[in-house]
Amino acid sequence: MTTTSFTEFCDELGPWKVMHLWDPSVELRAILVVDNVACGPSIGGVRMAPDVDVSEVFRLARAMTMKNAAAGLPHGGGKAGIVADPHTADREVLVRAFARGIRDIVEYIPGPDMGTDERCMGWVLDEIGRAAGLPRVLGGIPLDELGATGFGLAECAEVAAPFADLELRGARVAVEGFGNVGRHAAAFLEERGCRLVAASDSTGAIHAPDGIDVAALASAKRETRSVTGYTSAQRIDPKDLFVVPCEILIPAARPDCIHEVNARSIEAKLILQGANIPATAAAETLLHERGVVSVPDFIANAGGVMCAAFEYRGGTEANAFEAITDKIRRNTEEVLRRSREEGLEPRRAALDLARERVIEAGSYRASGG
Repeated sequence: MTTTSFTEFCDELGPWKVMHLWDPSVELRAILVVDNVACGPSIGGVRMAPDVDVSEVFRLARAMTMKNAAAGLPHGGGKAGIVADPHTADREVLVRAFARGIRDIVEYIPGPDMGTDERCMGWVLDEIGRAAGLPRVLGGIPLDELGATGFGLAECAEVAAPFADLELRGARVAVEGFGNVGRHAAAFLEERGCRLVAASDSTGAIHAPDGIDVAALASAKRETRSVTGYTSAQRIDPKDLFVVPCEILIPAARPDCIHEVNARSIEAKLILQGANIPATAAAETLLHERGVVSVPDFIANAGGVMCAAFEYRGGTEANAFEAITDKIRRNTEEVLRRSREEGLEPRRAALDLARERVIEAGSYRASGG
């Protein structure tokens, strides 16, 4: 990473600490960014992907600062990336080596992210005694089993729909990334009368204009490890998922999957950002100019980290889901109202809201956070 790209991410909020980890004995390469601790010790997921880099981790850590502040959590933002294939046989070895490497960075609380899960956090806890998003048998609230992030996206959809002149009942939904987030979001929206018409994962994509049964798709994916195992839909190129006719689009996988090229052709009226940083800045500007309502990641997908934070502090599932409903609905309403009244892109309105809270929190700290 060049000095220019590094300074691009430096401002009055952070980053507070950047760490590169290398353990040649197990071929561990990893990155940790603690962005801001004004609101408290940072909390954020550990991503495992072969192409994760410093720039991505920086952007994700800042998104966590904004997400935790907007959610009113007593935590700052951080993120980590392990440069490896999550399907490697050495996953446990790498996760444990990573945990040992961050043992003394007590301002960072790891959680699960793309490529890691509750089991991984159990290994982290065993190594260093701190982690969120743990298995139930270790006192955790099982985020993937309960679908906290997907539940929050559905709550967000109910509030955002009127801003997009949209009725949820009968609305067609396309999900990019039918995994732990996208699968639950589709199910919770189906309960609210929506109809899934397209879905993708790392192996391919499918489209069925008349609708896809979410439970049947989940079952087919479990059996075949691919959404293409669902035979009652047509296979499509994954990049075409973004432009299928639908009212709601949920990007729930990798960063920057919505960009300046495909943003011009998206037919959805409402985008719920289930993934972190799923759209480029240029794409968000284009969508706003086209009248597409795009709810920013750190507003829409905060359910998971809220659940993890409640778990870390000894809260219950009921506490967590009550908070998800309250905070996400309230923040969605405020951000989209500010966006409409002040003519701002939703992300700008959301950043202003979260930044105000981080700066206020920092004013109570001797160092300013």
